[in-house]
Amino acid sequence: MTSTGIRLHAPAPGWAISADVVVVGSGVAGLTAALRCEAAGLTTVVVTKARLDDGSTRWAQGGIAAALGEGDTPEQHLEDTLVAGAGLCDEEAVRILVTEGPDAVRRLIDTGAHFDESSEGRLELTREGGHHRRRIAHAGGDATGAEISRALVEAVRARGLRTVENALVLDLLTDAEGRTAGVTLHVMGEGQHDGVGAVHAPAVVLATGGMGQVFSATTNPSVSTGDGVALALRAGAEVSDLEFVQFHPTVLFLGTDAEGQQPLVSEAVRGEGAHLVDGDGVRFMTGQHELAELAPRDIVAKGIMRRMQEQDAEHMFLDARHFGADMWEHRFPTILAACRANGIDPVTEPIPIAPAAHYASGGVRTDARGRTTVPGLYACGEVACTGVHGANRLASNSLLEGLVYAERIAADIAASHAGNGLHARVPEPVPDPERPAHPLLAPEARFAIQRIMTEGAGVLRSEESLARAADQLQRLHSEARDALDENGKTAEPGVDTWEATNLLCVGRVLVAAARLREETRGCHWREDRAGRDDTRWRRHIVVRLNPDRSLAVGTTDTADFPPTRTDQRPQEQ
Repeated sequence: MTSTGIRLHAPAPGWAISADVVVVGSGVAGLTAALRCEAAGLTTVVVTKARLDDGSTRWAQGGIAAALGEGDTPEQHLEDTLVAGAGLCDEEAVRILVTEGPDAVRRLIDTGAHFDESSEGRLELTREGGHHRRRIAHAGGDATGAEISRALVEAVRARGLRTVENALVLDLLTDAEGRTAGVTLHVMGEGQHDGVGAVHAPAVVLATGGMGQVFSATTNPSVSTGDGVALALRAGAEVSDLEFVQFHPTVLFLGTDAEGQQPLVSEAVRGEGAHLVDGDGVRFMTGQHELAELAPRDIVAKGIMRRMQEQDAEHMFLDARHFGADMWEHRFPTILAACRANGIDPVTEPIPIAPAAHYASGGVRTDARGRTTVPGLYACGEVACTGVHGANRLASNSLLEGLVYAERIAADIAASHAGNGLHARVPEPVPDPERPAHPLLAPEARFAIQRIMTEGAGVLRSEESLARAADQLQRLHSEARDALDENGKTAEPGVDTWEATNLLCVGRVLVAAARLREETRGCHWREDRAGRDDTRWRRHIVVRLNPDRSLAVGTTDTADFPPTRTDQRPQEQ
């Protein structure tokens, strides 16, 4: 697969550095991949959009799932994951996750991460939605992501890995044969580098996180604008399952006009016995699922939305007053502080909650070693679609997936290096920056995109709402293209315009996939197609970007992914 020739309009790179591997992103996936590559003797550079510890990982409250408890087994973890994935998980990918997961968590502990322990010194495990056993390791009560991020950042700094912070990745560099040759990036602010530059490397690992900012309200940080998925599409890679956006059921409700990152109320609160209630204090999940409030997230989110519709309410409530002050202060201090900062005291009153965009189950399609359809380009973490999550991610599998598949990517790159297969590539020249081939969107388009996506492709979707969203997104796309074609003008290159352009790209793909999938499955809820249709739709939707920026949308033949490249042969994992 060669590049589509599409690039973001940007100044020519004014500086360059070289490495064996460039890792883009500094969450659990990116830093794990970087540390393992460096340990294998590879010259590794980490590029991150903000500071090293500013990605989505630090916001993860609940924990990391693995079969570490007495009586638990990888097979039980596998079964819970497959059920949550609603028939679209790649079983081999899940088996890799659950069997390699426990040791990967132990290696994370060896790296310096401290998880909460009982008085006997054992890991203190809890339950979350969709899990039939206590298998969630947590840290600081509800600050697991922050602790993992701290440990990995300290390890990166202790090992002296080269890092480029405050850098927005722009596009993949490829050689004349379409193989990866590095990335272009824009560094914001002061430092050793500034402005647009390049990192030349024959292996690029995308670990850029999610795209929650495509919606008005999300649990994702402001940096989560789908940059990795958009870059991969422009480079000719395939993306899959983008219609499966998980909306976290319990996000602190701050009003109907609230925008941007919203405070998360972890699933672990329900795991410890909190109840979902309506305005009259009535529990409404009992009887809807055997696990009630601890059903998989899509089921809980739908239950909340249905009750909101029935009662014409803007939100529901999470009642954990029975925890008492001591439990709130020691088990959930972060959530307690967030609630109180917004005028709510969960010790004495129920918490107003509503679903908000949380996690992209789909992303850049990879194989079991993290390889995409572009030679030399890897992806792991939320930006990737390994097949683990299927139609709906099981709670706390995300940190584990980032960990396990980052290690697999590092092993694959190290094996290539050992076999003398990791050669420096000569990048194809970057096009003349004075003549933009494709337009950039104005910064204010970001808010228009978010409003369109929230109204048309949110928790509840229909052909009518999705068609309206597709038309509105196409209008934004066409207006920018026509302005460029007619007078050669486009928005000025800059972080705001690049992010808006990336959001439009991923939004168009998400809506196209959601329109095509005429069924309800997992976290894709079509009001006009209420049932699950295994005959027609137990398969994946795969999207590529054509050179004219139109979308090539197709489906796999079965629920199994084909190889990412034609030169691949089945191998033992």
